[in-house]
Amino acid sequence: MNLFISICVLVSFLISLVSTSWWIKYLKKINLEVKDQNKEHQPLVPLSGGISVLAGILAGLLLFIFIRTFVSKGAFSLILDANNLLLLFAAMISIFIITLVGFLDDLVIEKGKESSAGLRQWQKPLLTLTAAIPLMVVRAGTTDMGLPFIGVIDFGILYPLLFVPLGVVGAANMTNMLAGFNGMEAGMGIIYLSSLGLFAYKNHAYLAALIAVVSVASLYAFYLFNKTPAKILAGDSLTYLLGGVLAVIAILGNIERAALIVSIPFFIEFILKARSGFKAQSYGVWKEGKIISRHERHIYSLPHFLTRTGKFTEKQITFCMLGMSLFFSALIWLT
Repeated sequence: MNLFISICVLVSFLISLVSTSWWIKYLKKINLEVKDQNKEHQPLVPLSGGISVLAGILAGLLLFIFIRTFVSKGAFSLILDANNLLLLFAAMISIFIITLVGFLDDLVIEKGKESSAGLRQWQKPLLTLTAAIPLMVVRAGTTDMGLPFIGVIDFGILYPLLFVPLGVVGAANMTNMLAGFNGMEAGMGIIYLSSLGLFAYKNHAYLAALIAVVSVASLYAFYLFNKTPAKILAGDSLTYLLGGVLAVIAILGNIERAALIVSIPFFIEFILKARSGFKAQSYGVWKEGKIISRHERHIYSLPHFLTRTGKFTEKQITFCMLGMSLFFSALIWLT
């Protein structure tokens, strides 16, 4: 990896590491905490880790722009011309907006501290739509889009005006559905963003690869605090951020097909959650170290395949979900 890119990645990691530590203390001070549902005594844990991850991502990308502007123009084989600079800033604004929407949802906590209850279901897709606007106005991406089992199709003007907002809104709301276990959201994000970043690099989509590698570095720093037992929970701010980054990488890298493949677990989760009218939760109830499903007769989430047996700990369930993400992330290299 280029030395300058390595510096950007390191800065992204360190900023996220330091800001997450500070953010945990601040969230406790303002009482933005919810119950960790999968623990014996359901301790209160700070919510909304996406803010510190966002700080790391923005720091890494802004440092890259600084280096390319004032130090070296040969970093990462990426020509930082006016168009690329415009696309990069549009991507950063989109990620910022979508993280802010998730944070707004995290801000209001239910009276019993069970979960956040800031935004209504119809408000979430409407507000996440605003995050697509920066990408739409700069006509980010190319109109030729590769789809699984179909091939490459040129969608013309429909791509920036229809498929870009659909991609951003869809990715954000889908990644938000599969959550609820310590380290699961961040861990899965590290896996599928790493795979997409490498895939983008292989296909010479260096701008998308840059965003991916910086995001993974920031996300890994957060994961150190979020893994079992979590000191901070992901919240909607992180799940929305992950969806936003996923969409941005797919659009700027013209790797929509690969993004759809790594998102298969989220499509499955959407179908399962739809069976419950989107009311069921992924997490379960702690019992003698194992996690038991709250839905004995039905499966409304992918983790329910494990929790309904009552034989798995939270850490084991998380690792199983990470394994599933790794499987689908590997499929993009076989297609």
